[in-house]
Amino acid sequence: MNITCLDSSTLTRGDIDFAPLEALGNFSHFDRTGPSQVIERAHDAEVILTNKVVLDAGIIQSLPNLKLILVCATGVNVVDLDAATARKIPVCNVAGYSTPSVAQHTAALLLSLVTKVHRLANEHEEWPQSPIFTRLTHPITELAGRSCGIVGLGEIGSAFAGIAEALKMEVQVLAREGSSNIHRPDLPRVSPEEFFASSDVVSLHCPLTSENEHMIDRTTLSAMKPGSILLNVSRGPLVNEVDLAEALRSGHLSGAGLDVLSTEPPSPDHPLFAPDLADRNLIMTPHTAWLSLESRRRLLAGVVDNLKNWIAGTPSNRVA
Repeated sequence: MNITCLDSSTLTRGDIDFAPLEALGNFSHFDRTGPSQVIERAHDAEVILTNKVVLDAGIIQSLPNLKLILVCATGVNVVDLDAATARKIPVCNVAGYSTPSVAQHTAALLLSLVTKVHRLANEHEEWPQSPIFTRLTHPITELAGRSCGIVGLGEIGSAFAGIAEALKMEVQVLAREGSSNIHRPDLPRVSPEEFFASSDVVSLHCPLTSENEHMIDRTTLSAMKPGSILLNVSRGPLVNEVDLAEALRSGHLSGAGLDVLSTEPPSPDHPLFAPDLADRNLIMTPHTAWLSLESRRRLLAGVVDNLKNWIAGTPSNRVA
C-alpha cells in the first residue's frame, strides 16, 4: 500500500517518528507540496495524508488509485468532501489532539493582554529611568469577576472555560440553534444580543462554516462591550480583519489576541500589521497554539489509528 504525506513539515521539526506509518505500507513524505505538484506526487498513492495541502475536485478525480484521505487536523475544509464522496473515498480527521495546548495558548494570550506582559517585557530599558520602584505606564486588568463569553463549546472551548473559571471569571456561552449542549450543560447559554453586550472577553472556539464566516464584523464588534477583548484561536475567516482593525484603532476594544488569520501566511500589508496598531494591545501568533510536541504526537497517533481501522474495515473519525 502506497501512503503519501504531502506536507510533513506541518507535523514535525525533526522530532516526530514516522515509523508507525512506515510499518503499514510504502510511506513517502514531502516537506511541502505546491498545488501544481500534488497530482504528480500523489499519483500512485492509495492513502494521502494532508494538513494544509488542498485536495479539490479536480485533484481527487485525477488520482486513480486513491482510496483514503487522512486529514492531519480537525478541520477538513482543505478537502472537497462532495468529490470524495462521489468516488466513495473515505475522509477521516483527528479531533481532540490539541485541546490542552490550544486552551493554554488561549489563556496565555488573555493573560498577556490584561497584564501587558508582552509590552512591559519589551520595555525593560525604561525601568532604570523610572523615578519610583515600578512603572505605571500600562493599565493592568484583573480578570476575577469579569465575564468570559465562549463561542463554540466543544472540547477546546470547554477546556478554556475551565481555565477561565479557575481565574474566577463568570463564563457564558453563545446560544446557537442546533447546539447539542453535550459539554458543560451547567453553563448559561445566552442570546447573541446579551452575549456580545455583556462579555468582557469573547473567545472563539468554533469551526468555520459558510454560515459563520465573518461572524465577527462591524456589527458584532460594535455590539461588544466597550473595552472588551477578542480572542481567536479557531479559524481566521471567522473575523472580518478590516473591521477588527478599526475597532482596535477606535479604542472600542481594549485588545485582541489572535493565533489565526484569514490568509496564512499573511501578506506584509495585512490590515492588522498596520503600524498604528502597534500600541493597540494586539497580539498575533503564527498559528502555533496547537504545536506542542505532545499535541503533534497525539495527532500522529490519531492518524495511525484511523489508517489501521480503515485497513481493518472499520473506518474511524470519518467525516465523508
